[in-house]
Formats: sequence, structure tokens, C-alpha cells
Amino acid sequence: MTSRRLVALLLGALLLTPACASATDHDSSAPSARTPAEEPAESPKPPVAVHSLTAAEVQQGWWGWAVSAEEERSPVLDTTGRWCAELQRENLWYLAGTTGGKVVERKCTVPVGVPVLFPVVTRFGEATECMDFMDTAKGSATLDDAPLTAEPIGTTPIGLVGVPGNAFGEDIGNTWACGLWVRLDPPAPGSHELTIRGESGAMGFATGVDYHLLVAAPTPTGAV
Repeated sequence: MTSRRLVALLLGALLLTPACASATDHDSSAPSARTPAEEPAESPKPPVAVHSLTAAEVQQGWWGWAVSAEEERSPVLDTTGRWCAELQRENLWYLAGTTGGKVVERKCTVPVGVPVLFPVVTRFGEATECMDFMDTAKGSATLDDAPLTAEPIGTTPIGLVGVPGNAFGEDIGNTWACGLWVRLDPPAPGSHELTIRGESGAMGFATGVDYHLLVAAPTPTGAV
């Protein structure tokens, strides 16, 4: 190969080099896919204005929650508090009574800043059954020995669809609900003792729960 031809080949290689480098630089500057960790977090829902809920919203919401759990995971049938967090809403926390019988003791962790709603005594069924039930319904609730207001809510139409295997039946449909209810502003962080006792003489029904509540921030997923 002549020296003149060799020089020409070298010059050609040098002229190509900047173009290759430019193409590589362009590719590296392309935007990369956003990782899950970089996705904007969904804003938390504000707490429910529990004292502004209508009679229907109180009873439809709570009973809808109660019939949405299978019997083996039912917060109403729970004897320890293991299923206290089952199917809870982000911005309103329900507590359960019992289906009657002896007083149950439960431990339950409630998120900070979330209001609480629960029945002292309640039922659903025919309108006449609810009216008879409310004639003799009575009960009380205390938080750290301070009495809470138990509000009577009379016969109210609601519609329920139970999941298969729930404790109250699947084909409920349109029905009536009634009871004595407690609407509780978000409890202060820390440990609390909640006592619930209710009964209705007309139905020979009595219920009672002693809750050991811990109000605390939720543990982040994956934390130890």
C-alpha cells in the first residue's frame, strides 16, 4: 500500500469518529422510564366528617362493611381483635360489636387522625322489627372511663349485598337498620380503653366488647 493511500484512509477514519461519538451522546441523553419509586404518591383522603353523616350513611356504611367480610375473618365474630383492620376505609374506622352472648375482649390498632364509628347495639330486618327493637334498646360506651354519647338512629332503609360466607346472609337486599351509634372524633395518639355495652329487651339481645385501642401511625410496608 502506498503511503499516499495510507494517509487517505487515516483521514477518513478521523472524519468518521466525531459523527459516531455524536450519535452515542444523543442516545444517552434520551429520557429514561420513570421507576415506581419516582411515581407521585397519591394524596391521602381527608378524614370523614363523621358528625355530618346522615342516618343512612352511618348504617349503610357500617352494615355494608360488616357483611363484606367472610365469616372466618369477620370483625363482628372476632374474639381477639385479629380482624380489627379487615376491609377498613382509609379515612373512617369502624369498630364492631358482637352477635350477642358473653363480653369479648379485643386489641385493635387505629390509625392516627382517623375518626371512629361504632354501634352500641344495632340490627337490621323488617321495619316493624326495628321499631320494636328500638323501643327497649339501651346501652353505653366509655373511652378511658369518660362516657360517650350514644345516638339513637331509628328505622332507616338501606340496601345490603353480602359476600359469600359472611355472618349475616348473602341475599339481604333492601332492608331496614336501626341502633344506638357513637361517632368519635380521631382519638389522641396512645393507648385507650373503650368499653361498649348494649341490649334490647324486646329481642332478648345483649352485646359487650372491651377494646384495648392503640392509636398510632401505620407501619410502612416492609418495615420491621
